[in-house]
Amino acid sequence: MDLALEITPDLIVAFLTLIVLEIVLGVDNVIFISILASKLPVEQQAKARNLGLTLAMIMRIGLLFAASWLISLKDDLFTLFGMGFSGRDLVLIAGGGFLIYKAVHEIHEKLEGAASDHSGGKAKSVTFVGVIIQILLIDIVFSFDSVITAVGMIDSLLVIVVAVVLSFGVMLFSAKFIFAFVNKHPSVKMLALAFLVLIGVFLIADGFGVKIDKALIYVPMAFAIVVEALNLAYKRRIEKRQGAAIEPVHLRHAYTKADDRPAVAAATSHNPDAGAVSLSRKPVSGAVSPDDDHQEPAGLG
Repeated sequence: MDLALEITPDLIVAFLTLIVLEIVLGVDNVIFISILASKLPVEQQAKARNLGLTLAMIMRIGLLFAASWLISLKDDLFTLFGMGFSGRDLVLIAGGGFLIYKAVHEIHEKLEGAASDHSGGKAKSVTFVGVIIQILLIDIVFSFDSVITAVGMIDSLLVIVVAVVLSFGVMLFSAKFIFAFVNKHPSVKMLALAFLVLIGVFLIADGFGVKIDKALIYVPMAFAIVVEALNLAYKRRIEKRQGAAIEPVHLRHAYTKADDRPAVAAATSHNPDAGAVSLSRKPVSGAVSPDDDHQEPAGLG
């Protein structure tokens, strides 16, 4: 993997597909950072959230270069059953296994996992440093996911960096609208998780020396995105014709049992006093008014 760039139709398709994947999967990172920041006093929330989002961006770029270095280790370390395994092969196999495990586990949690417990109980005291540490840990999980996905789709480091930076920039400044869309349409989230399984299989096959043309991976993914877009357009037509919204399946929270209602309200409400989940000086409002026009947790919560 290097900084060389040769623009081809396949690369363009992969680039656009990667941006969509990074945005859909990465919006979870934004909302979870907001959830953690909302545990702090109001005057510290914006600082913790903005610092956490900035660290997430830096961590993604750092892991990209680390992954690129690991992928360059092509000398065999050992031989097993007549097949040589290099550092690159081990990274691809481990990364592919992680993507498959994470995607299948998250699908299970969102569909059959325990529902989030909003009953509260005794509130635990939190500190600014403690929240930042939690945010860093979550950033590592999401960044690793993001980096392995990018490495599995595109060989050019330059294209990956541009796609990751662009997608993260879009998330930072449009998190409110992206979250509202994904939360309203859980099928988009499930489709993205299915893509992770597909990419994971490709990485494991590559690690074992089985070469699969990447066009066989991301062209069907792009086609699936188009099909889902047509499905959503058809759904809007049905809702307009019937004059009522079609209620989607409500997915369950896969990462934290914390009360995410204030963060969801801040991300989906049109009320200017509801707060913010992206780069902003506004805190996440702890109060969720029944008269507010926010969405309930569905696609992500």
